[in-house]
Amino acid sequence: MEKQFSNFYQRLESTPEKNIRPLIHFLDEPNRMVGIKGARGVGKTTLLLQYAKSNLPLDHQTLYVSLDDPWFLQNPLENLADDFVKYGGTTLLLDEVHRYPNWSATLKFIYDQFADLRIIFTGSSVLHMDASSADLSRRAIFRTLYGLSFREYLNWQYNLSINTVHLETLLNDHVQIARQINNQVKPLKAFQDYLMHGHYPFYKENPDTFFEKLKETSRIAIESDLRAYYDLGSDMVLYLLKLLSILADTAPFTPNISKLSQRVGTTRNTLVELLRYLEQAQLIHRLFRKAEGITRLQKPDKLYLDNPNLMYAQSWSDVDTGALRETFFVNQVRPVYPVQVAPNADFIVNRTITVETGGKTKTAKQLQGKKNSFIAADGIEYGFSNKIPLWMFGLLY
Repeated sequence: MEKQFSNFYQRLESTPEKNIRPLIHFLDEPNRMVGIKGARGVGKTTLLLQYAKSNLPLDHQTLYVSLDDPWFLQNPLENLADDFVKYGGTTLLLDEVHRYPNWSATLKFIYDQFADLRIIFTGSSVLHMDASSADLSRRAIFRTLYGLSFREYLNWQYNLSINTVHLETLLNDHVQIARQINNQVKPLKAFQDYLMHGHYPFYKENPDTFFEKLKETSRIAIESDLRAYYDLGSDMVLYLLKLLSILADTAPFTPNISKLSQRVGTTRNTLVELLRYLEQAQLIHRLFRKAEGITRLQKPDKLYLDNPNLMYAQSWSDVDTGALRETFFVNQVRPVYPVQVAPNADFIVNRTITVETGGKTKTAKQLQGKKNSFIAADGIEYGFSNKIPLWMFGLLY
C-alpha cells in the first residue's frame, strides 16, 4: 500500500493543472462506478490524475493505480481494495483496467463488496463494457474520451474559452459565430496545424517525434489491446497491421471487400471483422448508407482513417486534400451526431442534414433540390447562407 501511494503522489507532481478536458465534469456526478474508455494517446490517464488533483482529497482517502504495473502479477486487486478501505479509502482510481485478467468480474466483486467505495476506471476503446462477462452495465456509467476537437485545440493552443456549439445553432448562426472566433484567432492557420498534429494531446511532449510515436501507438493498439481482448492469433494481428497500412494510402474509399480481402490475404467475412476491430480501436471509421439495421458482417459503404493526424502519420504518400477534408468532418461530427454516406453528396448528418465538403470555390450545384443541405467549405474564414467554413464543424464537441 505504501508503494502505491508513493507512486500516486509522484505521478501527481508531473500532472498539469491546465488544459483539462470537459469530460472531467462528468466525474463529479454522484455515480459509485464510472468507466472512461478511449483510444491510446487521447489523455485518459491525465484526465484521471487531473480529477484527483483538483477534486479529491489528496490523503489516504484517494488512491490511483495503473493495472499494467507488474506489482499486480502477484498482488490481487481485490486485496488492494480491501486494504485501502480498511485504511479509510473512499475513491479508487484504476487506470488501464483492460490489462488486468478478469477485470470485469474483479470490478463487480469490489463494487458489491465495498458499498462505500467509489471506483473510477479507464480502459481501452476496444472494450465492450456492457457486454463484459460480469455485466457491469447495471453498476457502472460509461463515457468515451475522444481526441481533441478543433475547438479544444484552439482553447489549448491560444488560451481561449470557446464553448461547444449545437449543430442547429451552427447551421443557423455560423456567420455570427465565425465573427466572434475570428476576432480572437486566425482559424485557417490554426486549422492547418490541427490537421497535422492537433488531435492527440501528447504532441506537445515532443513535436519532433510525434508522427513516429503516433505510428507506434497505433501498432500497440493492434498488437496489445485488440490481440488481448479478442484473443487473436499472430496471423490475425498481421492481417490487421497489413489492412491498416493499405487503408492509410487509400482511405477514404468505397471498399470492394472481395478485392481488399485478397490483398490482405484472408476471407471476406474475416476482412469485415477486421474492419470492425480497427474501428473499435479508434483507428478507422466505417460509414454506412443506412442508419439502422447494420449487421455485424455487413460491409461498410465507405472507409476513413479515424482522424487527419493518422493520415499524415500512416501514409507513405502525400495526403490528398479532399480525403483530409472528409476525414476531418467525420472525426469531428461523429462523436456527437450520427453520420451516414449520402446517395448524391458526401454525408447525411443526424438523419436529416445533407452535407457536401469541398474547397472555397465549391458551389451548391450538387445539392440543388435537396432540402436542409449545406456545403462545408475549406479555406474560408466566413460562410454565407448554406456555405459554412469546414473548420467550424470542429466546434461541436
